[in-house]
Amino acid sequence: MATGELTKRVDESELGYGEALMATGRVSAAKMYEPAAPAGPFNTRQLARLDEALTFASRETGLDFSLYLGELGPESRATAEKLHATTADPANSVLIAVSPGERLIEIVTGKVAHLRLPDRGAKLAVASMVASFKEGDLVRGLVNGLVNALRMLSDQAGPAPR
Repeated sequence: MATGELTKRVDESELGYGEALMATGRVSAAKMYEPAAPAGPFNTRQLARLDEALTFASRETGLDFSLYLGELGPESRATAEKLHATTADPANSVLIAVSPGERLIEIVTGKVAHLRLPDRGAKLAVASMVASFKEGDLVRGLVNGLVNALRMLSDQAGPAPR
């Protein structure tokens, strides 16, 4: 048998829906693809608000603020700490991890960040977020709660040292 020859002949009656036998013997198949699901629960404006709040808090304080939204699992604190460890500068970072389905919020601060943002400040920010979530609209509550929490955290941490 010469290179490039087909080893099996395809019977056109064996072809499935959307498949066609080409003159070369190759089977061409057309398949339906569902459009990709939205990237998350937020619209573009809400994402821009969150990004602006994260950027503002980071610029004002010199700390690296980041947000995780998703499942944390049964060991939520350990999961949040692992996520925090993956930031560019963990010692100078603050991670806000929110798991709406599990009704959990974890704030993890690095060694340097913790000096400027004690547990009391983080607890106040969590209380602010919880109050926003109780409004009923989860997405709006997340956006408003996170934006307010970021303002509170950056106020508590104070301006970046010069």
